[in-house]
Amino acid sequence: MSTRSADPTRPDTAGAADNSGAPGPDAAPDNPLLRERAHLAASRSALRAMREEAESLDTSNVSANWVSAEALRHDIDQRIKALADLSGTPLFFGRLDYLHAPGRDAGATDEAEEAHRFYIGRRHVHDAGGDPMVIDWRAPVSQPFYRASRRDPMDVALRRRFGYTGGELTAYEDEHLTDPTEADTTSKLLQQEIERPRVGPMRDIVATIQPEQDEIVRSGLSGTVCVQGGPGTGKTAVGLHRVAFLLYAYRERLARTGTLVIGPNRSFLHYIEQVLPALGELEVKQATVDDLVAQVARVEVRGTDEAAAAVVKGDARMAEVLRRAVHAHVTLPTEPVVVVRGSRRWRVPAYELEEIVRELQGRGIRYGAAREALPQRIAHAVLVQMERAGEAPDDRVQDAVARNTAVKAAVKEIWPPVDPAKLVLRLLTDADFLAEHADGVLSEDEQKTILWARSVRSVRSAKWSAADVVLIDEATDLVQRTPSLGHVVLDEAQDLSPMQYRAVGRRCTTGSATVLGDLAQGTTPWATRSWEEALAHLGKDDAVIEELTAGFRVPTDVITYASRLLPHIAPGLTPVSSVRENPGFFDLRPVTEDAQVVGACEELLKREGSVGLIAADARIPVLAEALDAAGIGHLGPGEETTRETRLTLVPASLAKGLEYDYVVLDEPGAVVGGEPDERTGLRRLYVALTRAVSGLIVTHAAALPPQLG
Repeated sequence: MSTRSADPTRPDTAGAADNSGAPGPDAAPDNPLLRERAHLAASRSALRAMREEAESLDTSNVSANWVSAEALRHDIDQRIKALADLSGTPLFFGRLDYLHAPGRDAGATDEAEEAHRFYIGRRHVHDAGGDPMVIDWRAPVSQPFYRASRRDPMDVALRRRFGYTGGELTAYEDEHLTDPTEADTTSKLLQQEIERPRVGPMRDIVATIQPEQDEIVRSGLSGTVCVQGGPGTGKTAVGLHRVAFLLYAYRERLARTGTLVIGPNRSFLHYIEQVLPALGELEVKQATVDDLVAQVARVEVRGTDEAAAAVVKGDARMAEVLRRAVHAHVTLPTEPVVVVRGSRRWRVPAYELEEIVRELQGRGIRYGAAREALPQRIAHAVLVQMERAGEAPDDRVQDAVARNTAVKAAVKEIWPPVDPAKLVLRLLTDADFLAEHADGVLSEDEQKTILWARSVRSVRSAKWSAADVVLIDEATDLVQRTPSLGHVVLDEAQDLSPMQYRAVGRRCTTGSATVLGDLAQGTTPWATRSWEEALAHLGKDDAVIEELTAGFRVPTDVITYASRLLPHIAPGLTPVSSVRENPGFFDLRPVTEDAQVVGACEELLKREGSVGLIAADARIPVLAEALDAAGIGHLGPGEETTRETRLTLVPASLAKGLEYDYVVLDEPGAVVGGEPDERTGLRRLYVALTRAVSGLIVTHAAALPPQLG
């Protein structure tokens, strides 16, 4: 492998050209770097022409209805946005030179060298004649950029990686995969890209996807994939890039069915929200589980549960309690239905009504669907009698009978409507009603645990908790089927309760899912114990489980120290092995006052990159006051860092999924002590210890948890 740049001491800078890309005084006419810059400039010009062409499209004379015209205008607007040339984002990051032009026989004669050469980038770019100048990284021809090796070159003679500074191409690095004389070496440009300082929201990893990650990214739409990955293994990025790949490979199908990314909280979603747009995908929706169920339940979360109550409400057994409670509303008929039409009276006896009701119950369809079918079934029984009497009724007569007052009254009596929120409210406030439907499912103590201490008169005045709203969502689905999406990405899944898994599973019953998480980072009382169990609750027990163990984010010393907790929080999990060349730094620092914690932050702010101060939630106000007193500006989780304000003050409860170049972790003992039990506290500490990309300072006045050694 060889790296080329003008300054051998700085492989990511090029003295052969100034910042404008013009040739420098020592640039040879055949300088490969100049030729690559010329291709970059031509590609940008072509992309600009593609955008201008889209902007010039006129939809004013579209001879279709206004709905179609609006849809076309929306598609064009999205196309224009997707063709934006982001100044700091390289159009291409790699090049493949094939031994033979893809799609042609090995013995065929190629007309031009360009038939073998493909530039790999974030989006497709073509010239005025339609010939590709940049190939989308998701295209089949791009796959060898991530998978080819000396053992299996995949017909690739040369793989070239490019180095950039501020969007300007400054270096390149070659691998001659079929040259037996070239030694295997670690890619310096790849390593530099992985270790580049992080300021602002999460960025894509499209230039650094590894073979084991690429296998997950490119797996098909029909199957569900579960990714177990420790800190820094790139599982979140893999999930997002998988969405981008699926939208490329199955765009028409997913355009009809939809895609969704589900994260643990709003801060996390804000942190990742720019990844997909940077890859040209603008319409993927993002939400938390709480967002999803609140849209259906239409109640406001104003209350909280004790841990014991939340565990019971989140237990999968609650689904059976709710099912019983919903279907208990059905009453077998004891009176006939008499339909009067003109001078004739048609009588459907009670036993025949009972047969209809039992047949509907036996079909296992939704409560609401069965209720809608019941009047038609009764009407059909009446039509059978009419036909026997010599009449010839048609569908209009059946619909009229189904709307008959007597039929409607019978349906209301036999199969009354169910309001999901009112049903859940009654279960949580009426001890007898709960006992009736939880008999043999929940113990008496568990029933007492979830009963509200005081009566509530209405759904509107109730102080619903997040777990209560999930129960309403379950009850709603029992009444009316939840629409299914084509694909759902569920991140930080280890923290979901069984009932939350069911809520997500309802939204991809006819689609697939990508489940991302780390069992060692489960910090809720109901945290996932095994992926097999979680996937069963999700309704995807046939999913493939993959494990990522190569750490690209956390320095070796940091992950080694944090892994001391694994035997106590997740025995059996494979520790993450850091592949970073830069060891970063790690420092345990005893302190006696908060000013020393602030001093550690000031020390790290002298370096390039983002800084996170992570502390137990109870310590946040104190540390915020200390930072303000020192005149150090700081942000909250989810707020975008800037060059001017690079310090984020992070409660330990919100640290999951976030990352910073440097971290000060304040008082590990307080992080553990802030949780309801030691195991959860140690998992929270494991999360906090693994947020650093380049360096970690642990400050502590109290003794460190003994599990750290």
